[in-house]
Amino acid sequence: MELIGRDDQLDLLRRLLAEPRGHGSAVLVRGAPGIGKTALLAEAAALAEGLGYRVLRTSGAEAESDIPYAGLQLVLRPLAAGAAELAAPHRQALDTALGHAGAAVPDVFLVGLAVLNLLADAAAAAPVLVLVDDVQWLDDATASVLAFVARRVGTEPVVVVGAARDGYRSRLNSDELTSVTLGPLTDGQAAELLAVRAPELRPTAHRRLLAEAGGNPLALTELSRTLGASADPHLPQLPLTERLEQAFTDRLETLPDITRSLLRIAALDDSPSLTEICRATRRLTGVTAGPAELEPAVRARLVQVVGTEVRFGHPLMRSAIHQTMPVGVRHAAHAALAAVLGEHPDRQLRHRAAAAHAPEEAVAAALEDAAHRAARRGGIAAAVTALEQAAALSEDTDRRAERLLRAADFAVELGRPETVTRLLDQALTGPLSRRQHATVVWLRGSFDEGLLSHSSGANSLTALAEEMAAEDRELALRILWSAAQLCFWTDPGPAARRTVLQTVERMELDELDPWRLAICAYAAPVERGAYVLDRARRAVPQEGDDGRAYRMLSTASLLVGGFHLTRAFSAAGGAPLRAQGRLGLLARTVGADAWSALVVGDLGAAIAATAESRRLAHETSQTMMYALMTATAAKLAALRGEADTALALAEEAEGIGLPAGARPVLATASTARGLAALGAGRFEEAFGHFRRLHDPADPAFQIALRLTAVGDLVDAAAHCGRLADVLPVVTELEEVATVTPAPVLHAELRLVRALLAADEDADPLFAAALAADLGAWPLIRARTHLAYGEWLRRRRRRVESRDHLRAARDMFDALGAIPWGERARQELRAAGETSRRRDPDARDRLTAHELQIVRLAADGLTNREIGQRLYLSHRTVSSHLHRIFPKLGVASRAELRTVVGALR
Repeated sequence: MELIGRDDQLDLLRRLLAEPRGHGSAVLVRGAPGIGKTALLAEAAALAEGLGYRVLRTSGAEAESDIPYAGLQLVLRPLAAGAAELAAPHRQALDTALGHAGAAVPDVFLVGLAVLNLLADAAAAAPVLVLVDDVQWLDDATASVLAFVARRVGTEPVVVVGAARDGYRSRLNSDELTSVTLGPLTDGQAAELLAVRAPELRPTAHRRLLAEAGGNPLALTELSRTLGASADPHLPQLPLTERLEQAFTDRLETLPDITRSLLRIAALDDSPSLTEICRATRRLTGVTAGPAELEPAVRARLVQVVGTEVRFGHPLMRSAIHQTMPVGVRHAAHAALAAVLGEHPDRQLRHRAAAAHAPEEAVAAALEDAAHRAARRGGIAAAVTALEQAAALSEDTDRRAERLLRAADFAVELGRPETVTRLLDQALTGPLSRRQHATVVWLRGSFDEGLLSHSSGANSLTALAEEMAAEDRELALRILWSAAQLCFWTDPGPAARRTVLQTVERMELDELDPWRLAICAYAAPVERGAYVLDRARRAVPQEGDDGRAYRMLSTASLLVGGFHLTRAFSAAGGAPLRAQGRLGLLARTVGADAWSALVVGDLGAAIAATAESRRLAHETSQTMMYALMTATAAKLAALRGEADTALALAEEAEGIGLPAGARPVLATASTARGLAALGAGRFEEAFGHFRRLHDPADPAFQIALRLTAVGDLVDAAAHCGRLADVLPVVTELEEVATVTPAPVLHAELRLVRALLAADEDADPLFAAALAADLGAWPLIRARTHLAYGEWLRRRRRRVESRDHLRAARDMFDALGAIPWGERARQELRAAGETSRRRDPDARDRLTAHELQIVRLAADGLTNREIGQRLYLSHRTVSSHLHRIFPKLGVASRAELRTVVGALR
């Protein structure tokens, strides 16, 4: 098809393809059927080949949309030799995903990393263009892998260009892709195209066709064939897509019977194999059919025969044939395909299922087995489809419900709430057992932390868990964990928290069970703080744990204030999650480490972990987790003195968290606002933000996170004359401290007591605060030195104050808490001593992503190891380090270790 009127889009593609090496990009072209997307991709291929690119192609096919990695096979076929050079875990993941090995693929992201490295290695020899047509029909696994790759090609000589039909959802639609919309041709452009393609049209037909086609190039081309030279064309008043389909089916009716049968089989087949299509057609009709019988369809421009493959001229041709096929003929055609696919059992089964017109348990059971095989290969979307088909063919109502619920469980893993709702609604149309009803309730609340799904909240979930405990303890525990999470994200009240706690304790789990400890911590972070900390110190996950137990222990420790334990468990749990590519859980594990590093003052680690967790949460569609990590990034920016960034991030987090009532998000965002104001010396404003965290009527009140903010509240109050207003809060938290040993609360209260004390009592209290073991709490130690120095200077004990102010300055500088370091300098000047300016360090010169890479390189990891850890290609890591070294003024990794070591 001529690319008339597409100059702007062609110019964009030329610019992208002409970028220098090391600057990849990803583009998604959207438009209506027939608007010219495929033609634009063909032109991109020609441009790229002229520039020396290696061009890889694939396309989605409606019949293959539920076959895991069907589209990926086509992309990677030319790179088969390069796969042998991949690291062993990546090679195995790719082999398994593509059906060459029998091991389980733990996660689609591990396959994505293997594909990214394979493309990056190929691009080292020549830049690579990946063309993906009909994205809307790509199988979900392939779309997820290509989306993963598209987000990471910015530093690789790899360009990804996809084309998708408007109105279709796809995972290959991330924020990182440049979106290009193809609209209709102008009247002049349409007339030009029509003059080229149908010069014989009479003026009346010409005008009518221009009006009816609406600038759609395919309509102009195909409808002109239907009209021919008629002087009085009759075009039915149908939507354009339907008119095109009707034009194709009208053309179909002019063909011989055997040709129509060949096309019907080809339209239903999930393979373009000419041999397979001919064999199935013979089975259907009893008549021998071959390439000669397809010639009439080729002349009618419905299909092409390319080598041993049959290809439709346009996807609408396939769908038109499919939709107009009588039901009986369709069943017979599927049965014929099933009969010739003995060497392809999974495909054979799909056609057997499509041929069935009544429940058939043998086929349903086979589909269920196929679903679990697909899931083990990472084909979760295929598993959902197979289980739904199995449910439809189930003869037994209980098996039907089980299959629908299992499909819904898989759909949760895919992040598809609309599919989950549809499957659960289907399940509810038949009789359900108590356990199945409980599963329906639990699955409905599997998105957005249950905040928007569980209308009756933690109480109903707890009652449901208690009801199920004797029958299915594993399910009961999962339901109770959902209730406990709601205790963190919302505030169900003391009674609801007690009920959750009592229920888990009645389950008689081992005292060191990670699930038990996490539920206790979420439901009663104060009352069970000592219990959780004690047991967490002694808990040792079973050998070979996949990271889940460590994740539960990490989050349990965080909620009760054991941040050193949180960081240890996060490090241990992150390793297997990274190795398996389970980035959804990794986002939460790294997030716990980020929050903990921030509280204790390890800002370098916090910068890297916060950025990674936030990115992974976004990539895995965890909306509330993304909001929480955005608020954490705001808090971090405030501590670093980046006030504008802090306020923008806080606003973004609140925009997500406020409508859902997500208290941890609002508490962290409010803390960020308070720190930004505190760092700028706006003490009254800071006091207002911090006070929110301790007001039970405020949506920013969160029972566990408030324990980390009392020092900031009293600091702000001391500077704006509001100490009397915080006495009730401090008194309450002193009571809390008698119940929980949370280290951060006790460290903060030692400082607070000194700030609130009368002059004659303050000296020994400051001394006691500094005498405590604060090795794990450098930020609190620095704040204590600053507060003591300020107190001494204001009492004209200037010489004594300088030692503390100097210590505070140096510690804040080392931690990277820039506003507080400047505050210490101001106090020192008032005490009669000048200070040199703080020298910028790596945290100031590098992005969060670069800092993460630098820290790993300083730890001795190779580029490949860093890439495996961060889910980047090793070449991308090399590119980053090439830019980082000059920024830091170093020339070797040995020098890098020295620079980064100063930040630890």
